[in-house]
Amino acid sequence: MPGGTIDLIENRVNHMNPEALGVDTPMTAQESLVTAVYASVDQATSCELARLHREESLTESCGLDCCHCCRFHILITAAEAHTLGQYIRREFSEDQIDSLRTRTQQWHEWDEARPGRSLTPPRDRQTDLSDYDPCCPLLMDGVCIAYPVRPVVCRTHFVCSDPRFCRAAIDPDSTEDAPVALRSVVRATEPFSKAIGDQAERTGLDSSRSLMLLPHSLAIEMGWDFALTP
Repeated sequence: MPGGTIDLIENRVNHMNPEALGVDTPMTAQESLVTAVYASVDQATSCELARLHREESLTESCGLDCCHCCRFHILITAAEAHTLGQYIRREFSEDQIDSLRTRTQQWHEWDEARPGRSLTPPRDRQTDLSDYDPCCPLLMDGVCIAYPVRPVVCRTHFVCSDPRFCRAAIDPDSTEDAPVALRSVVRATEPFSKAIGDQAERTGLDSSRSLMLLPHSLAIEMGWDFALTP
């Protein structure tokens, strides 16, 4: 990783203000790193989107009322899950946490019920899945309720195609074209997001093995009894 990238992230870590995020749950060193990485990723994303518009006349079609990508498989690192958990503990009420727990359990039960998914007999269902929409548990009424700490994969996913193509991407019977992703945004942010994996490697972990689907990582981080064994 270029020295300038490391310096920028470390500078942001050193200037984090824990009081801005609440005092009941102190900010951890791991959370400080991830939060600083997110700030650098956001800045690099903004610069690359501006370049695409200026030099290639490409504009992202993503908007506040578009959330089809929240139904994709969202992979996050253990460090990102920890940061997400810290945010939830600070910002959510007990009722909001209970509601999130229910939605996360619904996702787990839906995932286990898919053909070929369960290696062991499925557990007794605790929730009604008849009208369940399998999406990220953090999505409510089309809005991410943990947007400030959304993971890197969410921060860097942009398309320039019609949003209906994103919807079609999660429908196995769709005949629509695949969405056109602005992949240069991901490339522009990789030097910063790589810092999360590098930190895991320094602690002796295999960063690639720490990647899990968000609902699994969230349940483990929150200590919910239906979580998979990490």
